[in-house]
Amino acid sequence: MAFFMEEMTVREMESALTKTKTVVIPVGLPEQHGFHLPLGTDILNAVIPPRIAGDRLNAVVAPSVNYCFSGGELMGTINVSPNAFGIYMSEICSEFIRLGFKNVVILLGHGGSENTDALKSTLQTLLRRDKEKTGDVAIAMMDVQELSETGMKAVEEHDYHAGLIETSNMLYWRPDMVRDEIVLDEPQIAENLRTDPDWYALHKKVVDNPFVIEHVNQREEIKVGVMGYPEKATRSLGEKVSGEIVNSLVALVDSLEKRLVK
Repeated sequence: MAFFMEEMTVREMESALTKTKTVVIPVGLPEQHGFHLPLGTDILNAVIPPRIAGDRLNAVVAPSVNYCFSGGELMGTINVSPNAFGIYMSEICSEFIRLGFKNVVILLGHGGSENTDALKSTLQTLLRRDKEKTGDVAIAMMDVQELSETGMKAVEEHDYHAGLIETSNMLYWRPDMVRDEIVLDEPQIAENLRTDPDWYALHKKVVDNPFVIEHVNQREEIKVGVMGYPEKATRSLGEKVSGEIVNSLVALVDSLEKRLVK
């Protein structure tokens, strides 16, 4: 069964560690999600699946980490630099390892290349430098959408941020938070965002020289920032995707726990 850490006492944590050696850490951030989804969508992406899994999830679920790096710059988006985020998560993981956990699962409600690259790098450094403590520790990290076959198929069809899948999930999880009016950027901008999710970032140099580091900022012409097809979203699709996410998360934890059984 899932043990939700913020609801537990010291004694209950000690007891939980006799039943599981896995901790799930949900991660998200306040971020622009168009005009139809709340800023906390990425937090809910990570927090809700472990709750739905409930008794099927043999893990301690840590309190969510609610700040990381988006790269977006619209109102309400809170960015923590990728390096700071990676180091912070490394410290958190190190503490769970100190407590006796052997499996750490980082469930990212928000992915993003800068975010995940920095996180993976710092976690590899943790495992590399503390080999005596971490030699038998498994750390797994994934964007929550990677746990859904349907969600990944949508990515192949150029549905990303605040699009079909995220909107469908929210229609299933928290329909009270989904606004009726769906607004997209100007047609060509919306198409560019669907074609390449990294198009949002404008790269430029103040001096045209190969040794000069680029400035990177969100393009000023982006006013909404939706990368996908939210108008196609349905509650039934959200229910399907949610089920796939939960089943995959449970299976992952079971496989990590199984390796510890002698």
